[in-house]
Amino acid sequence: MLKILIGILFIGVLVSLFSGLFFLVKDGNDSKRLANSLSVRVGLAAAILIIIVIALYTGDLQLHQSPV
Repeated sequence: MLKILIGILFIGVLVSLFSGLFFLVKDGNDSKRLANSLSVRVGLAAAILIIIVIALYTGDLQLHQSPV
């Protein structure tokens, strides 16, 4: 369930990234949609990081040990 949530948020980041690219190309200099797209992307990325940190702290996600 946790990995699915992280995957959905990551897909949201990618959608926001490409919508920002579209707004950059189509709207020109006076667009607020580009700034909104950037703020959504930053918010989703922060949510992913927070979820990963909480999951590592609670033990829901575990890091693999290095083979060395």
